[in-house]
Amino acid sequence: MYPVMLDLRGRRVLIVGAGPIATRKAEGVLADGALVRVVAPAVCDEMLALKNANPNTITIDTRAYEVADLDGAWLVITATNDRTVQQQVYDDAVAACCWVNAADDPDRCAFILPAVHREGPVTVSVSTAGASPALAQALRDRMRACVPSDIAAIADELRERRATIKAAGGSTEAIDWRPIVDGLLDR
Repeated sequence: MYPVMLDLRGRRVLIVGAGPIATRKAEGVLADGALVRVVAPAVCDEMLALKNANPNTITIDTRAYEVADLDGAWLVITATNDRTVQQQVYDDAVAACCWVNAADDPDRCAFILPAVHREGPVTVSVSTAGASPALAQALRDRMRACVPSDIAAIADELRERRATIKAAGGSTEAIDWRPIVDGLLDR
């Protein structure tokens, strides 16, 4: 597997299911700027609260999944307890060339969702390729403890330095950034 970070800002993500696990998945893609559409016959209170907190970026259709729900979706996440629905969504998504992830069902995943920690523009993620989400979460939590509290400011400072160099017509590729980064991390 090749780790990839996707830019979901303004892109539609379909989530089939509306229980607590689907809610956690929705929170994750919303944090990345996705426009979320949830389809499920029943919706848990947590998902309704998420919808109320994000009225412009999440919609909920309280009904069963239909193949037309894939129209315009970049990513699809299923989080149901129904293997038949999971398989149908997976088959439909693959046929529509959509990336699909089925919660706790690695055989029906075209991508894996890592355990993630975000601070401003910095994202730290850990994956076990679906082998153990609990291990990925534990490792993420340990790594979070190692991330400096001002990491977002450090990233912004480095962004500004790169922009200044580029604006002057220079290249940032020839610079040995490691001592600069180390200095900022050690201050």
